[in-house]
Amino acid sequence: MNNYILYKILLFYDLIAQKYCFNLKNPNKCNTFATYMFTLFLTSSPCGHDGAIFEKNGFRDELLRQLKGEVRGLYITSSPDDFYGSECASNGLRQAIEECGVQIVQWTLLDRRNIIEAHSLVREANLIILGGGHVPTQHKFFLEMSLRDALHAYEGVLLTISAGSMNCADEVYSIPELPGEIRNPEYKRFFPGMGLTNIQILPHYYEWKDFVLDGMKVYNEVAAKDSMGKRFYIFPDGTYLYSMYGYEEIRGEAFLMENGIFRKICEDDQRVLLPII
Repeated sequence: MNNYILYKILLFYDLIAQKYCFNLKNPNKCNTFATYMFTLFLTSSPCGHDGAIFEKNGFRDELLRQLKGEVRGLYITSSPDDFYGSECASNGLRQAIEECGVQIVQWTLLDRRNIIEAHSLVREANLIILGGGHVPTQHKFFLEMSLRDALHAYEGVLLTISAGSMNCADEVYSIPELPGEIRNPEYKRFFPGMGLTNIQILPHYYEWKDFVLDGMKVYNEVAAKDSMGKRFYIFPDGTYLYSMYGYEEIRGEAFLMENGIFRKICEDDQRVLLPII
C-alpha cells in the first residue's frame, strides 16, 4: 500500500478515535483535548500592521471556511478592567473580520462589567476570541469566570491571540514581559492553563527576539534557560496552529526552542503536523 495512503488512513482513525475519546490500548484512558468540539485557530496575531486579516499561510481562507452563515462573536479581553482599551481591540477585530465579508449579527465584549454572564455568552456565540495582553492577568480572569468549564460544550470557532494563545496550553509558560518580572522571585513563569492544547506558544518572534528586559535578553538568556526539559513553539505574526478534534498542524514559519536549543521547524506557506519529532 502507498505510504501516503496509509498515512491518511491512520490519520483518519486517529481523528475518529480522539473525537470519540477511544483508545484501543487503554479503553479507560481518554484524550483530554478530545472532549472539546470546537475548531481552534491559535495565533500570534490574526492581523497585519494594516489591521487586515492575514492572507498568508491560508489563514484568511481557512477562517472564512469555518465562519459560515450568521456569526455571533464574543471577544474575551485580557484586560478586564481596561474598558476603553478592550473596546478598541474588540471593535478593531470585528471590523477586520467584517471587511472579509463575514456577516456578524451579534458581537459582545466580555470584561469585568458582564463577567457574571460569561457562561451564557459562550453558549450564544459561534465565534469566540481570546484577546492578547498580559498573560497572568488574563489567566486570572479566565479562572474567575471558569472559562475552561464553559468551553466544554462549545462547538464553534475559537480564535486566540498572543496571550490568549499562551493561556490555552495545558501548562502555560508566561515569559516575563513587564519591568521587574524577571527578577521577581514571586513571579510564576509556569502554571496550569486551560488545557486546550499541549503546546506552549511564544508569539511575536521578530518583535521579541532582541527584546531586553531587566538587563537581560528575554529569548537568549531567559526563555532559553527556561526551556530545559520543555518545548516552546515560537510563532511570528501570520503563523498559526490549526486544531480540530485533537489534530494539530502548524501553518507558516515557526521555530522550536527545546533544552536551550533553537531551530526552525517550518517555513511560510508550509505545514507541519504535530508532534514534532
